[in-house]
Amino acid sequence: MTDNTPLTLLGTGAMGTALGRAWLAAGHPVTVWNRTPARTAALTAEGAVAAGSAAEAVAANRLTVVCLLDDASVGSALADADLTGRDLVDLTTGTPADARRRAAWAEERGARLLDGGIMAVPPMIGTPGAYVFYSGRRDLFEEYRATLAVPAGTRYVGADTGLAALHDVALLSAMYGMFAGITQAFALVRGATAVAPKEFADLLVPWLDTMAGTAHRTAERLASGDYTGEVVSSLAMQVAGTGTLLRTAEEQGVSTELLTPFLDLMARRLADGHGAEDTAGLVDLLRR
Repeated sequence: MTDNTPLTLLGTGAMGTALGRAWLAAGHPVTVWNRTPARTAALTAEGAVAAGSAAEAVAANRLTVVCLLDDASVGSALADADLTGRDLVDLTTGTPADARRRAAWAEERGARLLDGGIMAVPPMIGTPGAYVFYSGRRDLFEEYRATLAVPAGTRYVGADTGLAALHDVALLSAMYGMFAGITQAFALVRGATAVAPKEFADLLVPWLDTMAGTAHRTAERLASGDYTGEVVSSLAMQVAGTGTLLRTAEEQGVSTELLTPFLDLMARRLADGHGAEDTAGLVDLLRR
């Protein structure tokens, strides 16, 4: 496709608007639709064309990018559209199963679908740090690669349409786990007048950056099946120290509800006889 491929954008919320602005700035003709028409005004002011309905918007271009609230919204928006010969890129957050069902649904209606998971918040769109996971038909990804790369980097993760959503949710899950730890840490020091939040953050961020590197060791252990080789901090030692974490929280008047689920998993793994391991084995404990 040419570098100024025309496209339709369904959904002009904060993320959709950010995407649309990037494409417009790069010279792509953009047709937009939103369930609340007034929300297209920011993009029409910059040159986008607003369609009166989602079906009309889809008919305007071969390529339609969908960025709506959820998978149900996608089905509702496209219900009356003629999808024959159309190409859909679904950037709506959903589950892997949602993506697979939506791809089959689109194919039944004569369309090709590529699923995407956006790893960015709206202000990041157009910056080097933003990227999108894509999965599904490789030919479709390659055909529109240049266009898709305008607002954010592209990372194709496989032909299984559900893989983009799986990568997306896995990374988001890790993010929320980190948020839980940050929340617990700030709660602990919140009542200490001698600890300034900004100064504590200066200590917390590099510590988390360093500890995040343990993900590589976990990946190596899962790949090799060796959970005990070169263990630096054994599960037995870590579980022995958890009492200090819990007692400190009690002393500081802080709930342990964010902390105890993970500590309980560690204790269960230890009770099963895996004290010589580190925490990599908890992955298997979580699998049902």
